[in-house]
Amino acid sequence: MSTAAAVVVYGATGHTGRFIVAELRRRGFAVVISGRDAAQLEMLAAEWGDVTVRPATVDDASSLDRALAGAAAVINCAGPFAVTGGPVVEAALRAGIPYVDVAAEIEANVSTFADYAEAARKADTPVVPAMAFYGGLGDLLVSAAMGEWTAADVAHVAYGLSSWHPTAGTRAAGQVSHQRRAGRRVRFADGVLQYHDDKLAEQDWLFPEPLGSRAVIAEFTMADVVTVPSHLAVPEVRTYMAVEAARDLAEQNTPAPEPVDALGRSNQTFVVDVLVRAGDVERRATAHGQDIYAVTAPLVVEAVQRMLAGQTRTTGVASAGAMFDAADFLRALTPHLSVELPF
Repeated sequence: MSTAAAVVVYGATGHTGRFIVAELRRRGFAVVISGRDAAQLEMLAAEWGDVTVRPATVDDASSLDRALAGAAAVINCAGPFAVTGGPVVEAALRAGIPYVDVAAEIEANVSTFADYAEAARKADTPVVPAMAFYGGLGDLLVSAAMGEWTAADVAHVAYGLSSWHPTAGTRAAGQVSHQRRAGRRVRFADGVLQYHDDKLAEQDWLFPEPLGSRAVIAEFTMADVVTVPSHLAVPEVRTYMAVEAARDLAEQNTPAPEPVDALGRSNQTFVVDVLVRAGDVERRATAHGQDIYAVTAPLVVEAVQRMLAGQTRTTGVASAGAMFDAADFLRALTPHLSVELPF
């Protein structure tokens, strides 16, 4: 596969954006870094030395068109995606190139599926929202666990994070989602998103060893409630979060992630444990790794590489599990991710 045409990273100066640029460069892609802060982009270009700078703002469609001109694909990692998602998707469709984002915002992902399905299908252009730790990884694990099943009664996605030091972008996106919901919480049950005011509840989740039994927040709802039911007949998707990580996120004074290794990763570890049930039969799929922000980079770059190589199952707007062979995709992420799959 030729990588002569560049991949544009919109939001390249952010925490996750830098991981993504590094992964693209590691795989031999030419990279265009873009975003609204031209001075910061130039500083990063001077540091990296082998990237092209094309500043652009989401309120200026012509600047986005210039940023994407001649590119092979665009990765949007600039939140809040309620603000950036639509304009960058539209620019990608005008350019006729694949679009991928790392949105964890539930409502922003709902909007991408609802607002751009027809346009992306007509343009025969792949658009993959939530191709990240939240939304993408869980969807791939659920898809791999289901195997030949086309339907299941329920899918559980439990997040066993050792800690959660949120970035400024995570906090900003969370505030936007909170405002859009008027402070209400959300669940996916009976085949629809439901907004409610129920209190948070704790329960125990039995993760695979060595993690074992851990207290989790039940219905700590993440983007999996959008991605999974977008292509699988699962009327109930439940997500859970380790109590320690949820408390870190809620605490306003929790610091941002700090690097502890040469790759820039934090010391955060994670287990994502998926359990799907159809009747009396249960299947499980699990992923282990380090740093939820860092692992988003190989997830999203693997997606771009496969789209440019034609290793896709559909076109238009689709989740990771619908767009790719889920089990093969997950196994390709070694050594970034360790997975245990039922097949």
